[in-house]
Amino acid sequence: MTPTVSIIVLAWGPEPLLGECVRSALASEGVDVDVVIVDNGADADHVAAVAGLPGVHLVTPSANLGFAGGCNLGARMATGDTLLFLNSDAKLDPQAAQRLDRSLVDDIGLVMASVRLWNEPDVMNTSGNPWHYLGFVWAGGLNQSASDHDRDHDVTCASGATMAMRRHQWQALGGFDDSYFAYHEDAELSLRVWQSGLRVRFIADAVSYHHYEFSRNPNKQYLLERNRIMSLLTHYEGRTLAVVLPMLVLVELGILAVAAKQGWVRSKIRGYGWLIRNRSTWLARRRAVQAARSVPDSVVRHRFASTIDAEMLGDFPGLRAVNAVLRTYWRLASRLLAR
Repeated sequence: MTPTVSIIVLAWGPEPLLGECVRSALASEGVDVDVVIVDNGADADHVAAVAGLPGVHLVTPSANLGFAGGCNLGARMATGDTLLFLNSDAKLDPQAAQRLDRSLVDDIGLVMASVRLWNEPDVMNTSGNPWHYLGFVWAGGLNQSASDHDRDHDVTCASGATMAMRRHQWQALGGFDDSYFAYHEDAELSLRVWQSGLRVRFIADAVSYHHYEFSRNPNKQYLLERNRIMSLLTHYEGRTLAVVLPMLVLVELGILAVAAKQGWVRSKIRGYGWLIRNRSTWLARRRAVQAARSVPDSVVRHRFASTIDAEMLGDFPGLRAVNAVLRTYWRLASRLLAR
């Protein structure tokens, strides 16, 4: 029986690559595919150009639900046994959907593609996203040769640019957390996969091509920082939170100083304000996440990074010294958590 895969594409804004994205999904080989497009406020002409294609289903919410909420809506509309999430500025190799689908076996709960750069197909966008113990996440393997990432391997976090999961497991885990809106939702889901006793895996021969552009703006920084802290507050056991708290406070002070220098300190403080006002929301989420987990931090922590990749920060003065402090602290913290 041919596997069924629903490919969920979130559309928002100009979307000049949406046509190539959707057509690449429909051209998937070895699986029966349908494409669910969630129109979160995309350019009407680009959406109309693909909405009528056979196998495409268009969903238009009444408001912009963000990446997390939009993908959740698309997943509810999907009928395939496997859900594949594909960025609207990415395209699939014809074999990618089949290879991701067939990799979801045994205790593998979430898989991601070998995500390459759109204009440099032999160069990586991400081979799996590291999770730092302070909640920082970045594109692992960025700008490295794809030939250096030619083997399947477990990763801490899958990239939402191209990832797949069995629909029944997605439903069991509850999908993305709507409150994240955008950014960090793929990392948050990945942590819950690990905490449930399942694995997250990079599939080397399942290839996609992503038009990746790293950018910073105040609203993005607000969401990134707010969601990073929310992930720590909801996912770490109480003992882990207590152990990382001193370093977290120190780093937060450093981030505030950097934010003030770069002009987004109001966005950083806005994130703190949201967390304070909505503490009942994330506290309830924390209780649910902790109740659902079957794997303690003492096991999951081995997957956490202790230093920050220079590719994430670019030319950041003093990064070597900062990483030395972070690494030493985590070495000591890990010993406490192991007791």
